[in-house]
Amino acid sequence: MNWLEIAKAALLGLVQGITEWLPVSSTGHMILLDELMHLNVSAAFMNMFLVVVQLGSVLAVIVLYFNRLNPFAGSKSKRERKETIELWKKVFVASVPAGIIGFLLNDWVEAKLSGYLTVAIMLIVYGVLFLVLERRNKSRQAKIRKMDRFSYATAAKMGVFQVLALIPGTSRSGATILGGMLLGASRTIAAEFSFFMAIPVMLGASLLRILKFGFL
Repeated sequence: MNWLEIAKAALLGLVQGITEWLPVSSTGHMILLDELMHLNVSAAFMNMFLVVVQLGSVLAVIVLYFNRLNPFAGSKSKRERKETIELWKKVFVASVPAGIIGFLLNDWVEAKLSGYLTVAIMLIVYGVLFLVLERRNKSRQAKIRKMDRFSYATAAKMGVFQVLALIPGTSRSGATILGGMLLGASRTIAAEFSFFMAIPVMLGASLLRILKFGFL
């Protein structure tokens, strides 16, 4: 057992855990870190590792919001259960664009865009976009300040922004939070829905990578 490689993997996981729910690219940061301390594995394994390691973050969201996301919780009223089911329907709608485009273009994106240069450029681009949007929002009030005001149309449009996360260095949460705010949602609502959107997309992406690598 190579303890140095295990330590590298653990450090990559730590970086992923810290950056996943910040509006910066967790995968991008792991790619940059791997450039500094290369993990001694095949390219195919590394591509799989970069996605599957995010499962821990997804599980954290499920645990944190379990009662909120569970429509069958005994403590919920009939109305609250209906609202939870409606929330899941909106999450499903938001997940469709990334699911379809990701399935069709994932291999092409890996072949053409994967690399530290793309990552570095996109990290800078999104940093600038956040600064511009924050300045813009100082003089505006969000139209969507409660989750029940979050429509299916808004969910679908936010799902289109999630497609941008296919580009290495693009933060999934960053792209969707920016998109949600541009669509009129408050930062809190955009961030919360972004977390919920991550569950099916990241679970699906992890399963696809595992299947491609041949573990199943």
